[in-house]
Amino acid sequence: MGATKLKIEDSPPEVRGLHLRYAQVREQTNSLCAPLAVEDYVVQSCPDASPAKWHLAHTTWFFETFLLQPFFPDYRPFHPRFGYLFNSYYETVGSFFPRLQRGSLSRPTVEEVHGYRKHVDAHMAELLARPDLRGRAEIDSRSKLGIHHEQQHQELLLTDVKHAFGTNPLCPVYLEPSGAGKLRASPREWLAFKAGMRSIGYGAKGFAFDNESPLHRVYLGEFAIASTPVSNGEYLEFIESGGYRQPELWLSEGWKTVRERSWEAPLYWERADGAWQHYTLSGMRRVVESEPVCHVSFYEADAFARWAGARLPTEQEWETAAGGFDIEGNFSDSGRLHPAAAAQDHRSCQFFGDVWEWTRSAYEPYPGYRPEAGSLGEYNGKFMCNQLVLRGGSCATPASHIRPTYRNFFYAPDRWQFTGIRLAR
Repeated sequence: MGATKLKIEDSPPEVRGLHLRYAQVREQTNSLCAPLAVEDYVVQSCPDASPAKWHLAHTTWFFETFLLQPFFPDYRPFHPRFGYLFNSYYETVGSFFPRLQRGSLSRPTVEEVHGYRKHVDAHMAELLARPDLRGRAEIDSRSKLGIHHEQQHQELLLTDVKHAFGTNPLCPVYLEPSGAGKLRASPREWLAFKAGMRSIGYGAKGFAFDNESPLHRVYLGEFAIASTPVSNGEYLEFIESGGYRQPELWLSEGWKTVRERSWEAPLYWERADGAWQHYTLSGMRRVVESEPVCHVSFYEADAFARWAGARLPTEQEWETAAGGFDIEGNFSDSGRLHPAAAAQDHRSCQFFGDVWEWTRSAYEPYPGYRPEAGSLGEYNGKFMCNQLVLRGGSCATPASHIRPTYRNFFYAPDRWQFTGIRLAR
């Protein structure tokens, strides 16, 4: 960018604000890795998970590929093969290393990956310091997308570390437990909504993913939605009543999965000394009945709802109900990294934070949806097949990352993510 390097502090306020946000998110990713030993960075404990080292490098690859290479004059990639190693699924960008083999990469080293991050961060600071560059609006837009992309990987990093530690017989502790967790759950109420037309999707200013748009109108019949997520105690009743042994409660594919995988309880649960325990990022601990149940698949959520005489909400019902509440709750910012029971005076109904809540809605495009142009169009649109929508964020989601319109999506059997249940009827 010439012999004179521009400093971010000499840039306009809006540019400095964007760089500050960039720097904060990048540093938060590094902080999440601080409790790890170097051996932990390479573990890939299941096909859905990726090593911590890969998350660090892939989020860096995103900025290098979609910002520095097209917009930073004469930029040279940090390493000629990193584009192949750390591309996730962008077919239009080039080939990529097989996902299932990410855990086999002992090299580059963790130190080299952190060097990669520092290299890209320095060039991003200089790129953002130039308000006069051609394509400035696109630079800002892609930078914001990259920031939110990294926040998604912060959550994935935590869930992948939890799976790696939770399947280790030593049950390692990622962070020391907090003192909270013994509150009584708020009593369940039913929030009633009349039939009528509703506005669904993102229509405000500011960042949102393309799959949240366009804003559109839908008709919803009269419905009611629970004021709290399903608790561990309620799910224990389902288990003890033989819920995992009653095929009439399950979708056909769900019952097949239960038998093939020998499911008897949520992921990480095990019975010891006559009581249920489960693995948390603070190690093994007794299941607290007042906390929201977590790590259940769509199949389990659907079966529980049928057992309880209810159903799962549609994503439109969920968004209509949650839109009336402030975005507050138990997010990763709290440092707890585990679902918490709401206090008796908690008024947000836990729509946000704690657990991602399964809906009965297929992940499909909204009417009039158009993916981003170019390679970034692969970010969301090509996954709109055979997945279900989840809403609300979790205890591993950064608070600044979530919106009432945010659409997460997973396959029906998935349960390594922080997923839970809210009932409707």
